[in-house]
Amino acid sequence: MDRNRASARLTVLLRHLGCRSAGTIIAHHTSGVGSLASFHPQQFQYTRENNVLSLEQRKFYEENGFLVIKNLVSDADIQRFRNEFERICRKEVKPLGLSVMRDVTITKSEYVPSEKVVSKVQDFQEDEELFRYCTLPEILKYVECFTGPNIMAMHTMLINKPPDSGKKTSRHPLHQDLHYFPFRPSNSIVCAWTAMEHIDRNNGCLVVLPGTHKGPLQPHDYPQWEGGVNIMFHGIQDYDKNNARVHLVMEKGDTVFFHPLLIHGSGRNKSQGFRKAISCHFADANCHYIDVEGTSQENIEKEVVNIVRKKHGFKDVTLKDVWTFRGRVVKGERINL
Repeated sequence: MDRNRASARLTVLLRHLGCRSAGTIIAHHTSGVGSLASFHPQQFQYTRENNVLSLEQRKFYEENGFLVIKNLVSDADIQRFRNEFERICRKEVKPLGLSVMRDVTITKSEYVPSEKVVSKVQDFQEDEELFRYCTLPEILKYVECFTGPNIMAMHTMLINKPPDSGKKTSRHPLHQDLHYFPFRPSNSIVCAWTAMEHIDRNNGCLVVLPGTHKGPLQPHDYPQWEGGVNIMFHGIQDYDKNNARVHLVMEKGDTVFFHPLLIHGSGRNKSQGFRKAISCHFADANCHYIDVEGTSQENIEKEVVNIVRKKHGFKDVTLKDVWTFRGRVVKGERINL
């Protein structure tokens, strides 16, 4: 995509969401149906017909690979998730399989256990309180628009982006989530990512490259950043610099749903507070596992398997085993995953 086409896409995108400044999207509902007579239902590749999304919302996701739904998760639920996260940070609860991660700059610090030393918890499928997020009816109502009625929760995270230390390690390189997933088809996978507070460019909001979900999975690896890179923060090594970038400004409870091939990342947290979000990747239970040996995903397979073997002492574990353990059916039936 040349610079003129990228600029045109961004202009259309911003006009659609009613934004005032280029490069920034403020989360709005996109429920109104415009004049879309030329966009026929048989052209939809990434969304499913279930009378939840409007025609305009479906077309927007088809074209851009993401959709923001405003004020979807209640303040009360978000507070409960925050409380449980703090309990985990204080080591009051230790759910089975949970990974507690720290920013590379504070891993060796000697702070007392608190949220100030935890940058992310993932794989919280055994934590009943946090996993409630993946079963919220208001979340699943939209997830089904992308996965169909048999839904698996495959990957869970609560991100606590810390104030940047000055080494820019709080940023997340541009990447595609499909790089981490050994299951397909990609069009039957979606991420739900909910802001737990006001999120903007100052505290490291998501940045997306609209339309990139239509492209292939790109090779990923660790970026060569001078200040260091957090574990498993792989990034795309070569991408079109002319692609429009859009920063998603979100309020507490706003939720963005996005395709696993959408190129996205987040900037550093320049504020003094911790920026929190909770997310889950969902997949159609009819998805199937693939062998990633010999593909661009082989590097992440080796890294994940080695971490699991070292942490849990398993000798013969495979990447499929890891994801089978993580996956939980949240609606319908468990079929392949």
